[in-house]
Amino acid sequence: MRIWLRQGFIEVDGNIPASTAVRVAPASVRIQGEKLDHPQGLTLIFHKPVGCICSRKEEGRLVYDYLPEQWMLREPKLSCVGRLDMDTSGLLILTDDGQLNHRLTAPNRKVPKHYLVRLDRSLQGNETEIFASGALLLDGEQTPCLPAILNVHDAMEAELIITEGRYHQIRRMFAAIGNHVVALQRSRIGGLSLDGLSPEEYRIIDKDALLDGVFSTDQA
Repeated sequence: MRIWLRQGFIEVDGNIPASTAVRVAPASVRIQGEKLDHPQGLTLIFHKPVGCICSRKEEGRLVYDYLPEQWMLREPKLSCVGRLDMDTSGLLILTDDGQLNHRLTAPNRKVPKHYLVRLDRSLQGNETEIFASGALLLDGEQTPCLPAILNVHDAMEAELIITEGRYHQIRRMFAAIGNHVVALQRSRIGGLSLDGLSPEEYRIIDKDALLDGVFSTDQA
């Protein structure tokens, strides 16, 4: 950074700073005449396709592979808000704001997450009551799932709305009642939807607009 200053690459409000210790507004900085890339932070929604992974450490196709390469150099790092497993598609939020990430994922928030589910075999008719009971136990767990809402579309397709985020929860809930999920998509988080995004597409979103969307009172 000091070398860049000495060489005149960095300007603040049209002037070269005297020192790297000077505190400045990020939006006022220019490097070789160019603005910084999203100096106030970066938050986006992404339509995750099936087959990619919400991780930086695992082998395979990562969600970050669909984003501009320079964003991977950001500090703080751009991170997924919660995760979708490799075989689940749909709405994913990414941000470099740790406080925002925590606010969106805090268990006490109980943000409704909507999933579209396609099943291997027909529903039996009692699933809505079972999921709403708050008594369903997942294999290997001692605490039952919180009440969930099942909206049946047809014999083998439904929407499930949960307020938790347990490991592979949707798949395990249906496994607990003897069914198998063959396709799963997260369509909404609170009042925030994909809003026309196709798989592999993303859209930058203002943090206030994101929060207004997620915590919208219109979450039916």
